[in-house]
Amino acid sequence: MKVYLKDDILCIHYEDLPSYKKGGSVVRNSYFWALKSIACYARKGADWEFDQPVWVALSRMLLSFTESGYLGYSETILEFPIDTQIPEVLRSVSTWL
Repeated sequence: MKVYLKDDILCIHYEDLPSYKKGGSVVRNSYFWALKSIACYARKGADWEFDQPVWVALSRMLLSFTESGYLGYSETILEFPIDTQIPEVLRSVSTWL
């Protein structure tokens, strides 16, 4: 998932967010709701924002979904621009583009 930092807020590009599909995969729908539940801003068609207090929870959640094996690595890894320093708490679930 492509991400960027804006004033100490982690933003996930809306085109990389999981989608909710009625009658779809339970795991993917759970992933959608789990991400949405800890976002400080999550509107349809917009980038979702995560403030610093939830970064630990976000990291743990991404690791958990990655280790489950039900979602692809590209769906659970945060991809930062190459010129961005990755915050320590997010390093285990992040890479650079």
